[in-house]
Amino acid sequence: MKCALIQLNPKVGDIRGNSRKALEAVREAAGRGAELALLPELSLVGYPPRDLLLYPAFVREAEAEAARLARELGSLDVTAVAGSVGFNRGRGRALQNLALVMEGGAVRHAYAKRLLPTYDVFDEARYFEPGEGPLVFERGGVRFAVTICEDVWNDEAFWASPLYRLDPLEGHPPFDTLLNLSASPFSIGKQALREGMLSALAARRGVGTLYCNQAGANDELIFDGRSSCFGPDGRLLARAGGFAEDILVVDLESPGGGCVSEDDFSPESETWRALGLGVRDYCVKNGIGSAVLGLSGGIDSALTAAIAASALGPENVHGLVMPGPYSSGHSVADAVELAGNLRLGRLDRVSIAPAMEAFGASLAPVFGDLPPDAAEENLQARIRGTLLMGVANKFGRMLLTTGNKSEISVGYCTIYGDMCGALAVIGDLYKTEVFRLARWINRGGVVIPENTIRKPPSAELRPGQTDQDSLPPYDELDAILEELLERRRSPGELVSEGRFPGPVVSRVAGLVKSAEFKRRQAAPVLRITSQAFGVGWRMPIACQSVFAPGRGTGGG
Repeated sequence: MKCALIQLNPKVGDIRGNSRKALEAVREAAGRGAELALLPELSLVGYPPRDLLLYPAFVREAEAEAARLARELGSLDVTAVAGSVGFNRGRGRALQNLALVMEGGAVRHAYAKRLLPTYDVFDEARYFEPGEGPLVFERGGVRFAVTICEDVWNDEAFWASPLYRLDPLEGHPPFDTLLNLSASPFSIGKQALREGMLSALAARRGVGTLYCNQAGANDELIFDGRSSCFGPDGRLLARAGGFAEDILVVDLESPGGGCVSEDDFSPESETWRALGLGVRDYCVKNGIGSAVLGLSGGIDSALTAAIAASALGPENVHGLVMPGPYSSGHSVADAVELAGNLRLGRLDRVSIAPAMEAFGASLAPVFGDLPPDAAEENLQARIRGTLLMGVANKFGRMLLTTGNKSEISVGYCTIYGDMCGALAVIGDLYKTEVFRLARWINRGGVVIPENTIRKPPSAELRPGQTDQDSLPPYDELDAILEELLERRRSPGELVSEGRFPGPVVSRVAGLVKSAEFKRRQAAPVLRITSQAFGVGWRMPIACQSVFAPGRGTGGG
């Protein structure tokens, strides 16, 4: 029996459009001999729908479209299992996250997701009531068990500390093949964990396992697809492509004939493909086909431009060079060289000097004879941000902000200045990782100018300025940040271990705390790690913080 794993790239809220994509894909799969087609979690509404789910009209449309899709599929000799949302007809929360089994022109069965994650970027218990029982249905003499994403992430034989008291597969009625509809967000290295978990699950249960994951990006979340088939012995038999839509057809009677797609699991390759997909889908799904960004000649804007050019096509990327009184000649030259290497569609040079003079004259009666300080430095960044917003508005382009995770963590960025933008492309990459990815891009020839990679990073807002005037060296800073943010270590724990100087740890932790108000107003960050800033980071602003007890909000 042939089964198709259809990893779609749905658009959140486009119920009719997603249904059309599903119909076309199932038809193609049926044409390739598939008798069963498995689609991702919530594929008819797109994942994550978030507070669209609070509108009953949205849910009614989803239910009506699911019924219409089932009728459309009725002419095909195929059973389709698709993810959608529906009203809960029992007690509890109003909605359920469903897997709908469609065949013969109707929805024959519905399974409600039983484990609802509420950690990291997930908040499913806000909307859904968990299901109360299993679902097994038969097709072609094969008994299929249905699960949805998190339902298979609680095997006590695999996890040292399972998150839930319930394992939906414990005490389950007998079945031959396990189906799992997923919308599992990407993070670097996660696929190895997924495949290890699913392999162990298949082997322990002694059943074939079909896992269908969403592809594409919605807002800050990126989905890498890589839908997979595992044999009853846990062996990986087939894997769909990564970071793109795909239809993988496997034969349950001779699964060894499946295709395990070749894939590069290196952090650099995964990061490059994920961020490109994130930029492309964010722009296209918002109806904008071109982008603009500031090119400083530095490594961050260079990497962001390279990602944007690859994602949207270089002809659709507009660079703006905005020299000021402290800009070095090589910065402008490096930006021009980069634009040439990438063959950007447009590059403009706009001096910020006239605007600086005008702001200086306006503020002179207020500032008086006070010496220049961060206020004047930040004005330069805000002038650049205003110019970029003006170009974005004039030409209808998506403004990409270029800050990295190290800067965003400690607030080494100017709110309403270089933080201006609709999407933070590299906001989940530490500075050391930015350099590493830039060198990877250049592995086959110079794309990012070598001088951009070699020179000391600088905001160039005062004479002779470098980042290390204000921050610890990036290798030390990033190591501390990884401990504080990713591993949830306290400053006291790091100091007691003696790995880092106490004053440095305290200073970094204090900067993380005081920059929280900036992050609350920042552009969405494309998420490529298990701890990105954004919806998965929910720190209070006014608080007694583990990072810096008693320290308040900073400026800039």
